Amino acid sequence: MTLPDMLQKLADRYLDTLNEKQADSLARWQGDERARLSRTLGLSDFIASSLEHDESLLPWLKEHVGEAERNEGYRETLEEILALQADENGAMRELRRFRRREMVWLAWKDFNGEIALESGLNHLSELAEAMIIESYHWLYADCCKQWGTPTNAMGEPQPMLILGMGKLGGGELNFSSDIDLIFTYPENGETQGARRSIANPQFFTRLGQRLIKLLDQQTFDGFCYRVDMRLRPFGDSGPLVMSFAALEDYYQEQGRDWERYAMIKARVMGREQFECYQELRQLLRPFVFRRYIDFSAVQSLRRMKAMISSEVRRRGLHDNIKLGPGGIREIEFIAQSFQLIRGGREPSLRKRGLLETLQAVGDLGLLPEGDVVGLKNAYLFLRRMENLLQAIADKQTQTLPDTERDQARLHIAMGYDSWDGMMAARQQHMDIVHDVFDSLIGDDEQETESDVPPACQELWDMASRDPEILASIFTDTGVSCPEAMAARLSYFKKELAKRTLGPRGREVLNRLMPKLLAKVVEPGLSCPEELLGRLTHLIVRIASRTTYMELLDEHPAAIAQLVRLCAASPMVAEKLSTYPVLLDELLDPRELYNPLPLDQYKTELREFLARIPEEDMEQQMEALRQFKQIQLLKIAAADIAGVLPLMKVSDHLTYLAEAIIDAAVGQAWVQTAAKYGEPSHLSGRDGRGFAVIGYGKVGGWELGYGSDLDVVFIHDCPDNVYTNGKKEIDGRQFYLRLAQRVVHLFSTRTASGVLYELDTRLRPSGTSGMLVTTLESFREYQEQEAWTWEHQALVRARMVYGDPQLADGFEKVRHEILCAERDTEKLRKEVAEMREKMREHLGSKTAGVFKIKQDRGGITDIEFIAQYLVLNHSGKEPKLTRWSDNVRIFEDCANYGIVEEGQAIALRDTYVTLRDKMHRLALAGNDAEVPDSTLVDERNVVSEAWDNWLAGEQSTE
Repeated sequence: MTLPDMLQKLADRYLDTLNEKQADSLARWQGDERARLSRTLGLSDFIASSLEHDESLLPWLKEHVGEAERNEGYRETLEEILALQADENGAMRELRRFRRREMVWLAWKDFNGEIALESGLNHLSELAEAMIIESYHWLYADCCKQWGTPTNAMGEPQPMLILGMGKLGGGELNFSSDIDLIFTYPENGETQGARRSIANPQFFTRLGQRLIKLLDQQTFDGFCYRVDMRLRPFGDSGPLVMSFAALEDYYQEQGRDWERYAMIKARVMGREQFECYQELRQLLRPFVFRRYIDFSAVQSLRRMKAMISSEVRRRGLHDNIKLGPGGIREIEFIAQSFQLIRGGREPSLRKRGLLETLQAVGDLGLLPEGDVVGLKNAYLFLRRMENLLQAIADKQTQTLPDTERDQARLHIAMGYDSWDGMMAARQQHMDIVHDVFDSLIGDDEQETESDVPPACQELWDMASRDPEILASIFTDTGVSCPEAMAARLSYFKKELAKRTLGPRGREVLNRLMPKLLAKVVEPGLSCPEELLGRLTHLIVRIASRTTYMELLDEHPAAIAQLVRLCAASPMVAEKLSTYPVLLDELLDPRELYNPLPLDQYKTELREFLARIPEEDMEQQMEALRQFKQIQLLKIAAADIAGVLPLMKVSDHLTYLAEAIIDAAVGQAWVQTAAKYGEPSHLSGRDGRGFAVIGYGKVGGWELGYGSDLDVVFIHDCPDNVYTNGKKEIDGRQFYLRLAQRVVHLFSTRTASGVLYELDTRLRPSGTSGMLVTTLESFREYQEQEAWTWEHQALVRARMVYGDPQLADGFEKVRHEILCAERDTEKLRKEVAEMREKMREHLGSKTAGVFKIKQDRGGITDIEFIAQYLVLNHSGKEPKLTRWSDNVRIFEDCANYGIVEEGQAIALRDTYVTLRDKMHRLALAGNDAEVPDSTLVDERNVVSEAWDNWLAGEQSTE
């Protein structure tokens, strides 16, 4: 695009000046290159004044203007230049010349559209990093000569780490940006090697002061960068340099919200410092990225945005592409809100760059794809405009020019025919950004008046007063138990007084509680007193963790789901209280009441775990437990809502358990194989030669919410096999350690509890037997030593993890054992005697109470009848061994004429009814017992069947 007359005249004047002083150098620019030089001079005063100031630049630019890259050699070139300097004056001069030269090259590329924005920002950031770190190395060596080398208590040299903050840390530095730095060092100690030692803090403070001067001081050659140290702990009033320990203490005890925001992009300068930085990063990570979903970030960002908006209004910065509505700052706030809220649980959100963060937001489905694309395009447009704006005169500005000359420069460099065309495109991009920003973060000024009834606000305000007054207010709301409600609320507020909430916590609580009370006193609730108790119990548990209260306060839909679930189930209420990380799942009812398809649990869990480094076992274990709790909540929510019938609930709970077994064995295998290698008999085989056999409820697809897992571990490793690792062990010993590791992964208690209670007592020889056994040993035990009750247990057994080869082997063993010929009378007697012993120990001891599971006519009777029928008749009807669940066993017994169809259907339906009743009681937080006068018909069905099959001598026919 050709320049308009006013810019061409300006370019001609610049060319004339260069021709007067540098005729020979200018003469080398001919043809298209001369035309490009003229055009570029017309667009950038910075390039023109730089060429005029340093006569070596014009020939240098001629030589290098065709290069596509420059940043690879920044560090090496600077190191060579500084090595020749004897004093700071010389170093400052050469640093400034080097920066000017490289910035002219970058500005040239930018104005001529020869470099992509992302590449240009990367060049600017790497140039700054090279100048910072090479200046540091040069000064560190000089300071060590004067005061000795700083060391720790062990005599090890101590470096000073320089954290680049903001855009420097994110690799997105502006053309004319300040650099925000924080200085730190690993450990305290003293210098060594000088005549008089000084303390490390004194050494590093002097070093930091000299580094700032080297980069920031204005000289004849200008300056390198404006250095801003205000982001350090305590700001300008704090020490210039702090140790790792001092930093950790500060951020843990006094770190503020805006410092979390700033620390997201913190990056250590210089790759050679990376290993040392890992220790510091681990110290700072809990401060920046909370392990729970952190909705306090929204309110914090909103407050920061309000302050910036106030500044924009006060200073009239309406044409500011960074701070104005829809500007660069709003894009940054959008990206960083997701990082602060979810970065503790989503590693992909912990990256520093804005574009890669937006990509992660899109990949995780946190924003619609169209919004992500719109934000990316707006960011690229506005950042390119910002860079060109600053490169016109190397001035730090984000305000659009008001002179016709600079407006023409900017729209031409941006590739637009007119200023109005460019401004229309700018406004379109900024409108898109502002719409997304408002939907996510909004503005305190935009909040509408609360729709909470005045009585509910009054209830909370008066909760510490006379209970009689409180009860009278509850009476006005129409609840049926005002005195009890008043007592609960008063007790709750007294409990809160014992906790340290802080100003922000009390502010959020004062907004949230009237909203919760409004839900509790709504007409139609059957037990508002119990609901209030469950909700206040939860609030007490999360009161000191303000972010969870903010989650509820920010999302009315989450409050609605919380009340619904807590009203329906104290079990769910207790789970939410114990694991408040689950509150995040209340945000989207479509997800909450829609459990995963049965065949997706393993896939979803693998994706959930893939976000966490494989070597981070602590986080892997925690993630397994979080996944389980999240899915349990969704299953329970769908159960409460009537979306899932009983049998489907058990299916979901069973498939979830199988997915977790699969993942836990996978983790245990990785850890064990890393130490010992793998057993050599697996070479060329698809599988691990290891199986988990599920018994009881998991074996019968009948898991409940709190069920244990009864399991047996089996392998098929031959004798005299060894592992192929550096630390070789016997193959069977490998499988023992693998099984021990699996048990450890399940039973270790983390912040999210244990995974499942594993019961391995059904293995051969019980607790005195080996934890894991070969398939052949399992067969021998079942054939020669197992008791009848162990064969009963085998009826409800199936392989829940393992490769096809072992699955076929186990099914064959199970089938043969169950089909073995048995003496009917002996079998009947042993089964009946075992059941009688169980009734004596586990049955109800209270008159007028029926224990649904263990009393006569209950669930265990039905299970024993099914097991007896399989053991007694499989020899003649081998297909009876197909299923391990009671419902299908009874159906098959009817199909093969073993049980009359009417009785089989009655037993099946009774079994489902009793299980459903137990299930409802569990959801309601009650024991599995009912008054003796209930479930009479169902118990009669079971007792009649028991008497028919197991009460007396049976025919062998």
